[in-house]
Amino acid sequence: MQPRLQPQQAAYRVGAGEIALEQQRVLRNTYMLLAVTMIPTVIGAFIGMATGGIIMKHPFLSFFLVLGAVIGLQFAIAANRNSGLGVVLLLGMTFLLGWFLGPLLAVALTLKNGPQLVGLAAAGTGAIFFIMAGIATTVRKDFSFMGKFLFVGMIVLLLALVANMFLQIPALALTISSLVIVVFSLFLLHDVSRIVNGGETNYIMAATGCYMSLFNIFANLLHLLMALFGDRD
Repeated sequence: MQPRLQPQQAAYRVGAGEIALEQQRVLRNTYMLLAVTMIPTVIGAFIGMATGGIIMKHPFLSFFLVLGAVIGLQFAIAANRNSGLGVVLLLGMTFLLGWFLGPLLAVALTLKNGPQLVGLAAAGTGAIFFIMAGIATTVRKDFSFMGKFLFVGMIVLLLALVANMFLQIPALALTISSLVIVVFSLFLLHDVSRIVNGGETNYIMAATGCYMSLFNIFANLLHLLMALFGDRD
């Protein structure tokens, strides 16, 4: 699991028509940037599948190095949110996370039904995104109140994940993956809701938050599918 920064809460007071136009612009740019982030993610994943021995050989060191790099990049993106450098940093982060995801994909593809599981994980992640985005844009309820609770839940899950790296309890690993999917699905609802209600007007920050949620949902959904339905014969 890779953590994400807690978005700053903000209130905006503009006319109703102006809000609608701004919301549409931010949503459109966010979705377009999310689509672009898939390119370096896929490239990074292919490289990660080929060079995954580095991660597999030093899993603890690799995890904490990537963790530190991702947190640092998120701070750098936030600092450059109003410039093209923010987009470049975001694409660099997605490449890094794709590379980190590569070994998991490589293991999945060694299973007889590995390609189907990867496809199911991708389809499930897409379905969760469309459901959460659909709720946020149609209900238009302000879900920003969930931010602090979700952030605390994310930190607790991260600590549990680190602890289980030493404990190696399979049931706990599955429980953590399930809860990560729930927490980051709610993060998606929270993030799109903030855009819809004017709490987030920067599409680079919005795309960063949504991407981190999608990444964690996909990785943990694939882990669950492999553990429960992986054909190893």
